Formats: sequence, structure tokens, C-alpha cells
Amino acid sequence: MKANFYKTASCKPTLLLVDDDRLVLTTFAQGLAGAGYQVNTAESADESEKILDKGDRPDLVILDVQMPERSGLDLAERLNSSYCIPFILLTAYNDEAIVEKAAASGALGYLVKPIDVPQLIPAIEASWARAKEIQELRDTGNHLQTALAAERDVSIAVGITMVQYHVDRRNAFEMLRKSARDQRRRLSELALEVIKASETLNLANKGNK
Repeated sequence: MKANFYKTASCKPTLLLVDDDRLVLTTFAQGLAGAGYQVNTAESADESEKILDKGDRPDLVILDVQMPERSGLDLAERLNSSYCIPFILLTAYNDEAIVEKAAASGALGYLVKPIDVPQLIPAIEASWARAKEIQELRDTGNHLQTALAAERDVSIAVGITMVQYHVDRRNAFEMLRKSARDQRRRLSELALEVIKASETLNLANKGNK
């Protein structure tokens, strides 16, 4: 299927939506275009790469994890290593292992379906703001690797908190941020502690089986 392009006059980030579900793809694309975003769509990882290789580079990619043939995580790795384009992952499963894989892939956001456009927009804006901050660090050369590692740790910790407390991404992030503020600690330090605690618990659970 030829990719569809939904264009509006806007200063908002340009988006590439990737999902094998045509109904979801069309619904998101039309809703986001109506909200002022310029949107391109693809139904597979291969189709996405063809779009990118032609030079149609978006500011942000939103992709589904579960797709036939090549998964969203496979495309995510390419976006991170070859195209250097920030992305958000969508999945139907709120599983801790998938959350950690998503964060480790470099995702700036992780959302669990079902989700609608009004819920998606805040995640897009937050991820875009964070992507611009990272780009500014890259441009100025200010400890990019440290910043990326901290960002990854925070993303993983947010995912763990989502699973443990059954909350959405925004509330999980706010829980971590409040805890860090109350303890007068850096968010990245608290995130690393959450990750280590989760790993220790997982090892203990495996040992008890």
C-alpha cells in the first residue's frame, strides 16, 4: 500500500505513524492532522524505511511494537542507530519485559493500547520536547552520552512504575519526579535505584521458582 500523507500548515513536529492495523493508522493520522500535525503513514517497517530512504524525514516516529514480519523493536533499532530519529512505541501489552526492551531501544515514550488521539498528543509533545533537548546537547557537545543514559534510565524506571502501580506513563513519571524532589535527589539517580530494585526482585523471584 502506498503511504498516505496528511499535511497541515503547522510549526508542530512532523510525524511518521507506523502500524499494520489500517483502521488505527487512519484514525490516528486524521485525528493528528486535525490537531495541526503533518503526518505520514506506513503499514510496515519495510515501508517506513523506504519513506525514510527517499528523504522524507519526520521529526518523530510513532510505531507499533507488534507487527508481522519485522517488529517495531527492529525498526526502533534502525531509527536509533542509522537514522537518528526519535520515536514513541505503542503496544497492546503492558508487560515489564516489553517495557524494558522499549526503553533500552531508545524510545522517548511508551504507550499501551487502546489509546486515542487526545491521549496521544501529550505524549507526542513531551517526547518532542525531550528530543529537542537531546538535540541541543548533541549540537553543543555537552555530555550527550551521559544525558542519553540518564534518559534511558528514567524511561525504564517509568515503565517499571507503570507496571507496578498500574498507572499511565504521565502519572508514573510524576510519581518518580515527586519522589526525587521529596528526597532532594536527581531523577536519574532515583531511576537507577528503581531499576536495580526491580532487577533484584526479578532474580529473587526466579530463584524461588
